[in-house]
Amino acid sequence: MAVNQTGKGTARSNTARVKSVEDSIRDTEEPEHRLKKNLSALDLTVFGVGVIIGTGIFVLTGEVAKTTAGPAVAISFVVAGVVCALAAVCYAEFASTVPVAGSAYTFSYATLGELLAWIIGWDLVLELALGAATVSVGWSGYLNQLLGDMGIPLSTTIAGEDATVNIPAIVIALVMTGVLVLGIKLSSVVTNVIVAIKVLIVLFIIVLGVFYVTADNYTPFVPPSEATPEGEGGWKQPLIQLFGITQGTFGWGGVIAGASIVFFAFIGFDIVATAAEETKNPKRDLPRGIIGSLLVCTLLYVAVSLVVVGMQPYDELSVTAPLADAFSSVGLSWASSLISVGALAGLTSVVMILMLGQSRVLFAMSRDHLLPPALGAVHPRYGTPYKITIITGVVVALLAGFLPISALSELVNIGTLFAFVLVSIAVVVLRRTRPDLPRAFRVPLVPFLPIVSVLACLYLMANLPVETWVRFLIWMALGFVVYFTYGRRHSRLGGAEGEAAAERLTADREARGRPSGG
Repeated sequence: MAVNQTGKGTARSNTARVKSVEDSIRDTEEPEHRLKKNLSALDLTVFGVGVIIGTGIFVLTGEVAKTTAGPAVAISFVVAGVVCALAAVCYAEFASTVPVAGSAYTFSYATLGELLAWIIGWDLVLELALGAATVSVGWSGYLNQLLGDMGIPLSTTIAGEDATVNIPAIVIALVMTGVLVLGIKLSSVVTNVIVAIKVLIVLFIIVLGVFYVTADNYTPFVPPSEATPEGEGGWKQPLIQLFGITQGTFGWGGVIAGASIVFFAFIGFDIVATAAEETKNPKRDLPRGIIGSLLVCTLLYVAVSLVVVGMQPYDELSVTAPLADAFSSVGLSWASSLISVGALAGLTSVVMILMLGQSRVLFAMSRDHLLPPALGAVHPRYGTPYKITIITGVVVALLAGFLPISALSELVNIGTLFAFVLVSIAVVVLRRTRPDLPRAFRVPLVPFLPIVSVLACLYLMANLPVETWVRFLIWMALGFVVYFTYGRRHSRLGGAEGEAAAERLTADREARGRPSGG
């Protein structure tokens, strides 16, 4: 993996163009690309909790317990949380060292080079835009369920996953786009209110539900392993089975397979890193926001999953609305509507913050001219990248409104895990190439911990279906086409500007007393 930073023409002559950390930070001061700094550590933690608590806690708990892991779904959440924690500390070091919008894209550009930075930026679309569209569809379903409880359901032709045109999904995506355009501080105020509502709902579920737990429902905690059901081979089987490792369902193999599914429930803590430029004290507050939000959500997930499987036998859980159904099973039907309100609040903030992350990644890519630079214009009044935000919102609304994207949700997982792999590698690379950089937060046990993070992410990726891998590879191949037909030719690290960047990089290295070929 060449990190070529040597000659004057290097930035122009190969796809390992590296954008120095200093250049990345310098770009944030350009008047036309300067974002307002309004966010604190508390805002960032709330953002993280806001985007993490959503689909996972309200849906996946029942699905994984019933079909894959049994009561041990709580362990699946812990395993997924540990994998995310390994990646989170790597994100925290980068975010405190390179406090620039773009998250994994920006980190990769400063360490692994332009081509890999483009790959990760393109890959993040799977996590962010597709994730926002998927959650918008889920929001529509919960809204219709709530309206049904009130006796005024919407037609299934205009609401829910099977709708011809999913009107509520389109509306929520566009409304959240408007909130994002109006400013990051307004977005954080809206998120604070929403997060407060859904955390209260989650705590309500835990506190009330624990009084209806039956100990017998926890036996067996890890159900005996079963063979993979008929008809789930071929494209549907996990990639790992192609190498002769049969996971099946339930047992400890099912617990690990469950972790690769509930991983979706943790997606979002890395969104905190995309708001680096809008943070008052990023070197201090970003690590706190990233790790704090992940810790809070892991504890809540484990507690909710233990309560739900304790209230109702795991093989009787609903796979669509497990929390509401569990309360109904013990005679607390009135709690169903309250839980639906919490789910709506939870999914609302997820949609908004996923689109926030997507717009900031595309903003960073346009600022580097890998995408048309005009798209990265910042609104003179609101201080937000309004063009890219509007484009992101329209695309998410169209995806949510017209495509049955539930089958593509696993693409969100594989895209995110791939991003985690590259960020974990990049930490080791930057430690070697730039040991002089001030780091407000340092990953312990380098390179051991980042290597464990890479291996853990790859193992979860291997537990995803073969068809998901095929779709992922097709999407990435399309990204290569876009890069070599537009991004590479228009990059700021090409041409005269690239030569100037290479000269600054060489001068910086010589000033630090190291040879430029280092």
